[in-house]
Amino acid sequence: MQLYGMPPTRAIRPLWVINLLGLSCEVVPLDPLGKEDRERIAALNPSCKLPILVDGDVILTESMAITLYLAERYGEGRLIPNGVAERAMMHQWLYFLATEIEQPLWRMALHEAIYPEAERQPDEIALAARDCRKEIARIESHLADRDWFVGGRPSVADFIAAYTLDWADEQDLLDASPNCLAFVDRLYANPAAPPRIREGFACLGLGVIAPNLRRDLDPAIGRGGNE
Repeated sequence: MQLYGMPPTRAIRPLWVINLLGLSCEVVPLDPLGKEDRERIAALNPSCKLPILVDGDVILTESMAITLYLAERYGEGRLIPNGVAERAMMHQWLYFLATEIEQPLWRMALHEAIYPEAERQPDEIALAARDCRKEIARIESHLADRDWFVGGRPSVADFIAAYTLDWADEQDLLDASPNCLAFVDRLYANPAAPPRIREGFACLGLGVIAPNLRRDLDPAIGRGGNE
């Protein structure tokens, strides 16, 4: 099994499940901006985006799809709720995180650094931040009296949320969300956690790959139990 991509990108999402389940996986760092790497990426994903998972004959793109695939194929029920209603709630939160939290965060990133400078619109950054804060408030309320997003044990939704909320924290959008901050800190404090976004960026600045791509499995999380 190979995972193409590395921190601080969305590759962190499948790394959660890879680490938690102790899966054997080669993490292949590629640069989408480099010509040779771009050709290798495009051969697997015509959109030329990372991460990409290659598991035998299975080639998957999109970080959430990869994370769900790993949990369903190798998790033995540990990270996917058993009941239909709880599985639906997990998917509800996954879609919410993608559309209501990640979407404005991505808008901010586009207008801060990714678009050519002439195309960036500072007003879009402020509007996206406003939209994101509004929806983070819903998560803040949801986490007021619970450890996990769905039911009484961890699911894929928690690890997708940890990465996405860490991204929001990098944009200083969790300053009024202590429950979200505590949730992110608690999950990343686990030995099975992959690197945080800030750690990944710091390593890129030094020209190295973030350490701790693989960490020891925490039995409590691996079994799906509470901490």
